[in-house]
Amino acid sequence: MEAPLENRKIEIDQDTLKHLNTARKWAMFLAIIGFIFLGLIVVIGLMAGTFMTAFSTGEKGLGIPDSLMFIPVLFLGLVYFFPVLFLFRFSKQTSRAIQNLDKLAFHKAVKNLKAFFAYIGILFIIILSLYILVLIIAGSSMAFLKGL
Repeated sequence: MEAPLENRKIEIDQDTLKHLNTARKWAMFLAIIGFIFLGLIVVIGLMAGTFMTAFSTGEKGLGIPDSLMFIPVLFLGLVYFFPVLFLFRFSKQTSRAIQNLDKLAFHKAVKNLKAFFAYIGILFIIILSLYILVLIIAGSSMAFLKGL
C-alpha cells in the first residue's frame, strides 16, 4: 500500500542536480537573449512611431494617428515580457536552490517554470484560435467573392 501523499518525498541525486543546473544555464541564456530582444522591440516601436510622425505625408491611410502606431509593438513587447521574466526567475531560483540546497528556492523555481509553460500554453491556444477564426473569415469571404 502506498504512503499518503504528504509522507512521500522525491530525493534528487547529484546527477539530476547537474542536469538541472545545465537547464538553469540554458534558461538564463534564453532569458538574457529574450530581454535583449524585448529591448530591441521597444526601441524599434518607439523609433517607428517617431519616424512615422516626423515623415508623415498628411494623408490618413488607417484613420489612426501616426504617433500611436507604436502601441501595437509595445503591446507585443508586453506579451513577450512575461515568459522571459518567468524563465529568468526560474534560473535565479534554481541557482539559489542548487547552491544552498534550499527547498523553498526550488519550490519557487518550479513554480516559475510552471507559470512559464502555462503562459506559453495559453498564448498558443489564443494564437491558434485567432488563426482558425481568420481562416473561417477568409473562407466565408471567398464564398461571397465567388458569387461576384
